Order: sequence, then C-alpha cells, then structure tokens
Amino acid sequence: MLRVVLITGISGSGKSVALRMLEDAGYTCIDNLPVRFLSEFIANARDEQLERVAVAIDVRSPGELADLPDTITALRAMGTSLRVIFLDANTQTLAQRYSESRRRHPLTDRLSRGGQAPSLLDAISLERDLLAPLREQEHVIDTSGLTPGQLRSWIADLIQDDRPPLVLTFQSFAYKRGVPNDADLVFDVRCLPNPYYDRNLRPLTGRDEPVATWLASFEIVGQMIDDITGFLQRWLPQYTQDTRSYLTIAVGCTGGQHRSVYVVEQLAKRFADHDPLLVRHRAQLPDESS
Repeated sequence: MLRVVLITGISGSGKSVALRMLEDAGYTCIDNLPVRFLSEFIANARDEQLERVAVAIDVRSPGELADLPDTITALRAMGTSLRVIFLDANTQTLAQRYSESRRRHPLTDRLSRGGQAPSLLDAISLERDLLAPLREQEHVIDTSGLTPGQLRSWIADLIQDDRPPLVLTFQSFAYKRGVPNDADLVFDVRCLPNPYYDRNLRPLTGRDEPVATWLASFEIVGQMIDDITGFLQRWLPQYTQDTRSYLTIAVGCTGGQHRSVYVVEQLAKRFADHDPLLVRHRAQLPDESS
C-alpha cells in the first residue's frame, strides 16, 4: 500500500531538514509541489507501484493553499494513507533563522507595494494566516529550539509503520524558552524541589540516577507524578474517542534539564503499555545527537 507523507508549515521551520530525512529513509520526495498536482502525483506513484512518497507544499504555491485542506480530505476519503506533518516555530526563532541564512521570505514579492519590500514580520504574519486552517487539523511540531538532529529524530518517530490511531508523546521543556506550540496538555513542575541548587547534581539531567534518586526522595514529587498519571488515565480514553491521532503532554520546569525530564521519564514508564509512545526532551541532553 502506498504511504504518503505531506510536509507543510511555516517557512523557515525546518521543512528542508524533514524532507532530506524522508529521502534518506527511502521516500521518493518532491519539493514545492503545486496543490493542483497533488492528486495526480499520488495517482502516478500508485501506477509506478511506489511504496513511500513524500511531498512538501507551502506558500511558494501561490493562490492554491486554500484548496489544500479539501484536497487532503478527498484523498483520505478515497483510501489514501496520507500523513500530514505541519512544522511551526515562534516568530523570534524564524526571524533569527532568516537573519542567519540571509534568505528572503517567499511572500516578499507578493507583499511588495510600490517597489517597497514588506518587513519580515509582516510576511511571517500573513503566512500564519494563510496556513491557519491546515495547522488546526493536522499534527504540529514546534521546531523552536530544536537542532536538526532532534527534528530528524522526531520525524523518524512519526513515520514508523503500523501505528494505532493515537500517538502519545511525553516531552519535557524549559519555561525560560517558552511553552512549545505543539503541546496539547501542559503541566508545570517548577514547584518541585530543584536539583540545580546541588553542585553535584547541577551538571546532570533527570535521566541520571543521582538526580532521579534525589527527586524520588521527596514525597511531593511522587504526588505530582501520581496526580498527572491519574488525570491522564481518566481522560486519555476521551481523547482517543475524539478520533485524534496525536496527544502531546508537555512537562515544564525552569531549565528543562532536571525536574521536567525526570517527571517525563517516570510518566513514560507508567504508560509503557501504550503503543506507540514517544519520549522527547526539548533541552539538548548530553547523549542526544546534534
């Protein structure tokens, strides 16, 4: 059966990285495909008996984005196995990436008036408006603060075969960098004892045994984990019945290194029977790829 992955989202959010990862994974990839050719491309892929194809569509396809949600719905109604991944990032991150790459935003020419180019922030704002309907109904990955290696890893997790309807993801994050946009439920564990103030524990993470043992010694830490577990056990079936495909549980502490990482790891153990289960840490931990 042909499997199709559609990469879309905000310009500068990492679509090129995602598409290269899919190409490395054996997908036949095409970038910047006009929306009107999507159905034809998929039909040709079937005729050629391809098993995996990936397509990137974004605002470089002028005047057609409004048709994309209906096109996706129609393809799925015809039985197409179509997974859509929407990449996003906060405006500050996007502005920094454009500054570093010195590339022009793809909407610059369209917004130009009287020979005067629009600001980058104006272009990003318009792009968000154009893509808002698609963002609301598909799986979102907030790439703010992610390294290319992390993004490749997260995309690889999502394209694994034979997944059941709901992918449950636990991810830790740092409040000092902001709440990730892809979070469905957010839990704040900054009220818990902080290993950061112990010089021996400061350079470690919540996955290291000394930190885990230290945190486990506090009754309040166990109570927090119990409460989050109870909430999720109560409401996870409802989210599943809501026909959603993904549920991302974000747990945050100040630096995203100790408390949130430990709580996420413990929650993952308690929900180990759920398949598929993903664990992500937004802070760059020592043994993660760069």
